[in-house]
Amino acid sequence: MANLKTTENERHKPRIIAAIPCFNEERFIGSVILKAKKHVDRVLVIDDGSSDASAEVAGEAGAIVYRHDCNKGYGAAVRTALQKGREQNADILVIIDGDGQHDPADISRLAKPILTGEAEVVIGSRFLGEGQRSPFYRRLGQRVLTAVTNVGSGHKLSDSQSGFRAYSSKALRELNLSENGMSVSSEIQFAISKAGLKVAEVPISVSYVGKAKRNPVGHGMNVLSRVLVLMSLRQPLLLFGIPGIVLLIGGLALGIRVLDIYSKSSTLAIGTFLTAMLLCLTGVLALFAALMLQSMKELMRREWDRFERTENSQQ
Repeated sequence: MANLKTTENERHKPRIIAAIPCFNEERFIGSVILKAKKHVDRVLVIDDGSSDASAEVAGEAGAIVYRHDCNKGYGAAVRTALQKGREQNADILVIIDGDGQHDPADISRLAKPILTGEAEVVIGSRFLGEGQRSPFYRRLGQRVLTAVTNVGSGHKLSDSQSGFRAYSSKALRELNLSENGMSVSSEIQFAISKAGLKVAEVPISVSYVGKAKRNPVGHGMNVLSRVLVLMSLRQPLLLFGIPGIVLLIGGLALGIRVLDIYSKSSTLAIGTFLTAMLLCLTGVLALFAALMLQSMKELMRREWDRFERTENSQQ
C-alpha cells in the first residue's frame, strides 16, 4: 500500500522544468544551474551560440544543453526554451537568466500561482520586491518600456521586461512568438493578451554584478522601436488613430483661429496658418496609416482563420 501511495503521489506531482537562455555566461551559469536543480525536476540550458565555455560548464553542472549554431538573440533562445518545455511535457516551465541576477530560490514563488490555478503566466517583478534595486538609468528605461508595453497590450504590469517568468502547460501551447531580440519580453505580453491567459506578478530579489553587457541607451532605444512596431501591427488604431485625431482637431482649431484673425483684421496669420496646415496634414496621414494597417491586420486574421479551418477539415 505504501508503494502504491508513493506511485500515485509521483504521478500527480507537477513536472517543473527550468530553462536558462545563455550567451557567454561561463562565469555564472554553473552556480545558477546547481541552485535551480534544488527546486525543479530538470534544468535546460539554451546556449545561444556562446563563444566561451558556457555550454561545457552547463553540461558538467548537470543541465541538458541545447545549442544554437550561432548567436540568434535572446528572443530566439526564449522561443527554443518554450519549444523544449512543450516537448518535455512540462507542467510548469520557469525561465531564468543565466547571469546570476535572479535567485533560483524564488522559483517556487513563481510556480505557486500556477499550481493554485490563479494564473497561467507568472512574472517575477523587480519593482514589487524590497531587495537590491537596479541603477537609476536602468529603472528609468524599464519603466518607459513597461508603460509603452502596458498601453499596447492592455495588461497593466509593473515589470514587462523581467526575464524571470513561469509558464503553465496551457501557456506553452498558446503562446506564438516571432521576435529574436530583447523585445520578446514585450511580445510575450501582447501574446498573453491575445490568447486570453491569466497573468500574475510576484516579487523577486535581484543581484547585479559588474557592468551591463549592452549599451543601456542603445539597447533601450532598440527595444522601444521594436515595441512600437509590435504596437503598430497589433494596435494600429491606438498607435496612429488617436494621435491622428488629436493632430487633426488641433489643426482645425488653429484654422478657425486663422479665419477669426482674418475676419477681424483682414490679415493672414502666416505662421499660424502653416502650423494648422502641418497639423491637419500629419493627422490625415496618421489616420490613413491607421486604417491601412487595421485593414491589413483584419485581412491577415481572416486568411489565418481560413487556413486553420482548412487544416482542421483535412485532419
